[in-house]
Amino acid sequence: MNKITMISVIALASIIGLLTFYFHFQNPVSNQNQENSTSQSAQQKWEAQTDDQGNVTVVVTPIDLSPQAKEWTFDIIMDTHSVELDQDMTESSVLIDDKGKEYKPLRWEGPVGGHHREGILIFNQITSTPKSVELKISGIGEVVRSFIWQL
Repeated sequence: MNKITMISVIALASIIGLLTFYFHFQNPVSNQNQENSTSQSAQQKWEAQTDDQGNVTVVVTPIDLSPQAKEWTFDIIMDTHSVELDQDMTESSVLIDDKGKEYKPLRWEGPVGGHHREGILIFNQITSTPKSVELKISGIGEVVRSFIWQL
């Protein structure tokens, strides 16, 4: 009877040890996936906005407006059949925080002209993260377009 009890205790301890080992190494992976998912959802919470005026459709999607980003980036798609899209996006765009302070873009990464144009508009990160930002784009189809996101 002693041998059976001893074997049972060793088997039970082995099973507990294996389960502890298994769950110990599963949690970091699970936590990492959860952090990545949280990070991705934070980046994806800024939805695309569309403005369709002056014979031009403009779609703006923030790529990253997080406090961790060194630069805040916006994907901009412009589409028309009647207006030349040759505006200098760094001159016709401004980012405005919730206190009304304006920020000029650092650069535009994309083509300069055409009837279908897509690129990335890049700003410095606003260091004291505002509650909201507004991207104003003027001079495309002779209208001022306003896109607002809550942060």
